Amino acid sequence: MIREPEVDVLLEKVDSKFTLVIAAAKRARQINDYFNAMRHQQLIQAPGPQVETASNKPLSIALKEIADGKCVYERLADGIK
Repeated sequence: MIREPEVDVLLEKVDSKFTLVIAAAKRARQINDYFNAMRHQQLIQAPGPQVETASNKPLSIALKEIADGKCVYERLADGIK
């Protein structure tokens, strides 16, 4: 169960539940790639976390970024960018 940020707040930032799931999953993958690159001292190509959270889990960070308006999405004809 998502407690923070609340689901209602998240759904105000996107146009559907599907968009929320896809945007959060894509951003969580980017954050995870960032953490892995840092751990292995590699060049970092993915942007790092843009918000502070109590949790270090990529999905929690991604959801917080969406709620704060730091993570935006662009709907394309063939998917989400």
